[in-house]
Parts: sequence; C-alpha cells; structure tokens
Amino acid sequence: QVQFVESGGGLVQPGGSLRLSCAASGSIFSIIAMGWYRQAPGKQRELVAGITRGGIINYVDSVKGRFTISRDNPKNMVYLQMNSLKPEDTAVYYCNTDPVVSRYWGQGTQVTVSS
Repeated sequence: QVQFVESGGGLVQPGGSLRLSCAASGSIFSIIAMGWYRQAPGKQRELVAGITRGGIINYVDSVKGRFTISRDNPKNMVYLQMNSLKPEDTAVYYCNTDPVVSRYWGQGTQVTVSS
C-alpha cells in the first residue's frame, strides 16, 4: 500500500520561505521518481519539481532558482524548500510519483502567500 502525506504548508508573506515535507509509505519509494505538484484555484494541477531515485532534478520555469527539491531515501521522505515566495505560488501542494499514479494523491498541504 503506497501512501503519501504532505505537511509544512501555511500562510507566509511575499518573499518568505516554507519547507514542505512528504512522508511516503510503501516499499517502492526508493525505486521511483517523485514529484511535487500544485493546484491553484481554477487552474490545472502542474508538476513543480521532480527528482529521480538517483537525484536528477527538474523544475518548472516559474520556480527555478527559488525552489529546491530533495529526497532522503532511507527515511522515505521528499522535501520542497521554497524561498522568495510570490503570491502566484499560492496553491495546494501535493507529492506523488513522476509520472503520477492517480490513486496515490493525498490531501495536499495549503500554501498561501499573501501580505
């Protein structure tokens, strides 16, 4: 049974930082690529950052230089460090495999960037 649980969201002012965490259960974690996704109101869910088992990373252009994805395979954890946050980063953030498996979607964690 694979499950992902996101945490670390909150309300932050523009220019602030947050660190999101994703706890994964299930034995497949160490052999799969993972991603952080977000969905803003009225918009489609998008891949924000992805990381392979070996640490190859990719980012959507809008977050390059501001967000950092990382993973800790022994701990079954994936992280997203978000710096220089902007109001347009406001969304519910999710982790999932990359590419996604629909049944693995969790509840997500809300990130709100507002003054």
